[in-house]
Amino acid sequence: MIANLVLNSMTGRESDRSTSREYLRDLILVLTQKEVQVRYRNTWLGYAWSLLHPLTFAIVYYIAFGVIMRVPIDNYAGFLIVGLFPWQWISQALGTAPNIFLANASLVKKVNFPWNALVVSTVGNFGVQFVLSLPVMAGTALWYGSSPSFAWLIGIPVLAVIQFATLYGLSLAIACTNLFFRDLDRLVSLAIAFLFFLTPITYSVRMVPAGYEPLLILNPVAPIMLSWQQLFLSGRFLWPSFAAAVVIATVSVWFGTWLYGRLSLRFAEVI
Repeated sequence: MIANLVLNSMTGRESDRSTSREYLRDLILVLTQKEVQVRYRNTWLGYAWSLLHPLTFAIVYYIAFGVIMRVPIDNYAGFLIVGLFPWQWISQALGTAPNIFLANASLVKKVNFPWNALVVSTVGNFGVQFVLSLPVMAGTALWYGSSPSFAWLIGIPVLAVIQFATLYGLSLAIACTNLFFRDLDRLVSLAIAFLFFLTPITYSVRMVPAGYEPLLILNPVAPIMLSWQQLFLSGRFLWPSFAAAVVIATVSVWFGTWLYGRLSLRFAEVI
């Protein structure tokens, strides 16, 4: 349902309404391949960098919070790794979002195509990177005592689609707004830092004081992060967080599409 919502959002307000879904899929595939190739061009380690980055931070946070501050979480290293890989997708997608249209200004000005496909390809590029890291997350969960679960077969693809939809909507809204309000780039960087520490990644949700629990409700990425942690570490769905993640993803796609429809006619003027 959410995947269809994303596709419909790309065709509903374009000037050429005869654009087929097959054309959009081919276009997105080509753009995503370009993003992946550019990302790993002229690098020695290539894909390994996408694993080393969160693993390095897992070591740093484990020393700081697990060894020095002694955070009361069992298998803390596994808890960190399971959280940091989905977070990497979130932080990279949102951090890149403000400049998606600006970085492709020549395409936006000269080529008539659904410009939001650029957002899909960018979020999809980081999504491919996340999918390739899933064996590391699963291996970590198994290493720290979790058992393979049938819920993984259903939960992993479902949560990946939900996270993609959430990031697509948020990134589309950010990319559109940044064309008219260029300071948004810096504000997004600050917001990502706030989101990280307001999301239970280095600490458990049970450690949040009762008076601060509403902050989790205001955090659009907290439900999906809690769902990933519960799925890998306990082998089951955390249904309240899963339901909240679905609602947030739907609202995110709707809002991003609405804003894109309102602002896209002026892109060529301001880009």
